[in-house]
Amino acid sequence: MDQTVTKKQNILGTAPIGGLIRKFAIPSIISLLINAIYNMTDQIFIGNVVGMIGNAATNVAFPSVTFTGAFAQLAGIGTAAGFNMCMGAKNEDEAKQYVGTGLALMGLLGLFILAVVLVFKMPILRLCGATDSIMPYADSYLGITAFGYPLFLFTMASSVLIRADGSPKYSMSCMISGAVVNVFLDWLFMYPLGMGIKGAAIATVCGQAISFAMCFCYFFRFKAFKITFGLLKPKLSRVFAISKLGASNCLNHALMMFVNIILNNTLSYYGGLSIYGTDIPLAVSGVLAKLNMILMSVSVGLAHGCQPIFSFNKGAKKYDRVKKAYVTAIKAVAVVGIVAFALFQLFPRQITGIFGEGSELYFDFAEKYIRIYMMMVLVIGVQPLTTNYFTSTGCVKQGIFLSLTRQGLFLIPLLVLLPISFGIDGALWAAPIADAITFVVSITLVYRSFKNLNKLQKQNCCKTVD
Repeated sequence: MDQTVTKKQNILGTAPIGGLIRKFAIPSIISLLINAIYNMTDQIFIGNVVGMIGNAATNVAFPSVTFTGAFAQLAGIGTAAGFNMCMGAKNEDEAKQYVGTGLALMGLLGLFILAVVLVFKMPILRLCGATDSIMPYADSYLGITAFGYPLFLFTMASSVLIRADGSPKYSMSCMISGAVVNVFLDWLFMYPLGMGIKGAAIATVCGQAISFAMCFCYFFRFKAFKITFGLLKPKLSRVFAISKLGASNCLNHALMMFVNIILNNTLSYYGGLSIYGTDIPLAVSGVLAKLNMILMSVSVGLAHGCQPIFSFNKGAKKYDRVKKAYVTAIKAVAVVGIVAFALFQLFPRQITGIFGEGSELYFDFAEKYIRIYMMMVLVIGVQPLTTNYFTSTGCVKQGIFLSLTRQGLFLIPLLVLLPISFGIDGALWAAPIADAITFVVSITLVYRSFKNLNKLQKQNCCKTVD
């Protein structure tokens, strides 16, 4: 292998942990923030041009984005984790197989999702809670944005691999370029050209195309090794290995989609039984979904930035560095949680107002929704970081279990059961309760993992002495 590449790869096993996390996590956070921002930009432009009904329409189309993101996590995290662990163990041949199969998988999954959405578009929107008044806008929006899903999937998945190859800044620049194009075209299509919600959808696809092109071009100059056309032939054994390593992150995103669907239908049904009606809760939920994307961009971006550090050092058997990276990251998560908690509790009306006008009843519900639903935002970043920790270190069972906790084991049942007794307020309280329980489970699993790493560290030391 090229000496320069070796040196760059070894940084993961030798450089100070704090500096490594900043090097990899900050570009990762910015990349995901940019992605969240251009999703939020659509919401802002649509809310101000189309109105509350436009916000509701993008909300019912949003689960399909989450579904696409789930497969991006499967291919991206699975490929990057396998690649970094093999490089840490100095097994370049296997690393090549991971990268080649992973890139092919990204393309195939994107085309598959496009076909599914186009064929089942109307049932998907109905399933996601679209009412008769919302459906025309949601149909128009999803019918256009679906064509960007293959581009979006490849960009999100390959950006993780680009970062794992030691180019976090380039990964970030891919996202920034697409976001800048999207914001400009949002303004152009919706204001001067008056294209309404269709303009926002076209702008989104154009931005995704720019990001895709930049990510695609990177692999012609991959740092670790040259990627040839022959490597892109998928190997079934590597598909299974990538799926196994990326399963927990994929499952977590897929469950987020189901939560969104159940939440939309719950808010629509119980909202209809309350003074708020069906459309106000759906519109507010759409606003909060975009706000939550920004928050999770920081938490997930930090987790993704730690992935190469976790994987490489686990492969190199430097277990003390694995633990130190997690502890350092969890401190950063705590700081983010404190700031977010203060903002959501103190300024819910002002935050909602950014996304357009509405009735007094709309803002009253938004204040209550944001303050209750995001009450446990202090610890919301612990679960994605911990899930990624287990995935990146090859502890697949723990990662899959943890990915099931917040969304599947706790939040979905609470969303179904609490509203039966407490109406629409029960749906709002489901999230903070689920977050609190998930936090306890996450910390317990990490404590057990650290004890196991301590044992492995001692065994490794003994072998070294012998």
